[in-house]
Amino acid sequence: MLDEKLIRNDFPMLRNGIEMQKKPLVWLDNASTTFKPDCVLEAVTDYYTHSTSNSHRGDYDLCYDMDMKVLAARKTMASLLNAETEEIVFTSGTTMSINLVAFGYAAKYLKEGDEILLTEAEHASNVLPWYKVAEMTGAIVKFIPLTEEGRLTTENLENVISNKTKIVAVAQVSNVLGFLAPIKELAAIAHKFGALIVVDGAQSVPHMKVDVKDLDCDFLSMSGHKMCGPTGTGVLFGKYDLLQKTDPFMTGGGMNAKFNMCGEVQYLEAPVKFEAGTLNLEGIVGLDAAVKYVMNVGFENIQAHERELKEYAVKKLLETGMVDIYNASSEAGIVAFNIKDVFAQDAATYLNSQGIACRSGNHCAKILNGFLKTPATVRASFYFYTTKEDVDALVEAAKHAKEEFLNAYFI
Repeated sequence: MLDEKLIRNDFPMLRNGIEMQKKPLVWLDNASTTFKPDCVLEAVTDYYTHSTSNSHRGDYDLCYDMDMKVLAARKTMASLLNAETEEIVFTSGTTMSINLVAFGYAAKYLKEGDEILLTEAEHASNVLPWYKVAEMTGAIVKFIPLTEEGRLTTENLENVISNKTKIVAVAQVSNVLGFLAPIKELAAIAHKFGALIVVDGAQSVPHMKVDVKDLDCDFLSMSGHKMCGPTGTGVLFGKYDLLQKTDPFMTGGGMNAKFNMCGEVQYLEAPVKFEAGTLNLEGIVGLDAAVKYVMNVGFENIQAHERELKEYAVKKLLETGMVDIYNASSEAGIVAFNIKDVFAQDAATYLNSQGIACRSGNHCAKILNGFLKTPATVRASFYFYTTKEDVDALVEAAKHAKEEFLNAYFI
């Protein structure tokens, strides 16, 4: 088991006495982004103070050293996901990774009448690119029904998939409800029908062991900043033969072998053909440090800690009698809730006045509002440095939120 209070000493944002509204910071928005440990800041700073260079652009030691650091980071990401090194593409995050698949692969091969299957719980980044692909190709976007509680099941996929289905694009862990999808079983069904499965791993990879070979997923995306890494970093995993069939999302320097005045262009092979221009090098070395740090904490420890916090938070919030919870039974350390008779944004504003940072709104999953029958929710999300004291602060604030809100605005 991990000692989250000891771990917190590694994070400047947690040890520097940050305050909100003159109250100690309680950070419960980890599904949005995570804090960065010292080792990540040191890696980024070292790039700027001792290692500044481009990569694959010079015949000198600094450049070679940077080439090796990029390769080392690629190997780290491959180890994280149990992928091959050449199956790891550096991107700016999950959004860019999904767009690369959508426009580099799906827009190239889909045709009129082909089907793309999503769920109502998907983040905008796993909906809007597919809408655009459908517009470009004449493909049709359809939705896999969720269970009454909001879970994606193999049975529901089997009820809607057909020989017309070419893409099944789903989150491994939904960013609002926090349900864990059975990706391995879903992949087997998709492949039986000749479809590819494209996995949004933004909310899963930072919190649990993800083995792309065991899952047999075709593509998987993740964001570094949700895993203690720098913003603007991420990875697309793709099976190598599929990456070779995928067109570059962007073109430019570094990703081509040659081109001439006749317009003839020869691209390098995956993954480098997707990495046009100068990479986010300081971000990549920071991501390397972050992933090593999180792997050292251990995914079993992270999952156990978050599961305990989730159960504790649900129990204590329900005991207040002031809260409606929409995902009490989900696996992830995410609690989607509303304070009775208080609009979500107003509730979050009150929580902010108590030093508690939660997200409110639709959390970029705008279709889910209809399923939940509420226009917005408050979301508290945990990570391995979150403590029971953080949850207690949320519970205590929830007890008084309605009364304090009414007093502040209507009396």
